[in-house]
Amino acid sequence: MSNVPPIEAAKGAFEPRAFLCQAGTGKSVERYPKNQKIFSQGDIADTVLFIQKGKVKMTVLSEHGKEAVVGIFTTGQFFGEGSLEGTKLRGSTSTAMEDCLITTITKPAMLATLTAEPKFSTFFIKYLLSRNSRIEDDLIDQLFNSSERRLARLLLLLADFGKEGGSAPIPITLSQETLAEMIGTTRSRVSFFMNKFRKQGFIDYNGKIEVYRSLLDAVLHEKPQIDEDE
Repeated sequence: MSNVPPIEAAKGAFEPRAFLCQAGTGKSVERYPKNQKIFSQGDIADTVLFIQKGKVKMTVLSEHGKEAVVGIFTTGQFFGEGSLEGTKLRGSTSTAMEDCLITTITKPAMLATLTAEPKFSTFFIKYLLSRNSRIEDDLIDQLFNSSERRLARLLLLLADFGKEGGSAPIPITLSQETLAEMIGTTRSRVSFFMNKFRKQGFIDYNGKIEVYRSLLDAVLHEKPQIDEDE
């Protein structure tokens, strides 16, 4: 990899998050306003991206023109890492769901850092394992849980409950159509469940969705308000 520019020397011990939050050789930090595209399906895949702040929506457009949401990434997560395994073109479109601060790392710089810095390699591997576990959980969720429980789980994941353990409501800006796409049901079913959750005090819904910890408690303790059947 002699053609790769040397990674800037770290001052003191190498810290993965500090590395990811600073511009440098092979890295840039950019702000993306809400609804701005970060990359489009079919673009050259030659970078990995890290979200310092914000949420990013991934969508795929079929050959028949139908768009589907395939994932949402949030603060502290990577996306676009398929470029590292030889993917030539982006398979999806990424769009800022809110104002975002994102670090873009070229493929050569990313590979050089993974090789040179064991701490960064460990940090990245932990992320990949966590993401793989999330994908498995999503598959199990689709196969065995009702659409109501899938919606409850999605809202909790989007609100990052379980990471900080706070009790304050966490706002989410996402349309019912998008939620329906992500859990594999209709918008009318999502609307029905959202109204039900609001009446039960699990959420507040007025333009933005505010998720309360009571929804997490209901899911964890399998309270009867969250039905098992469609």
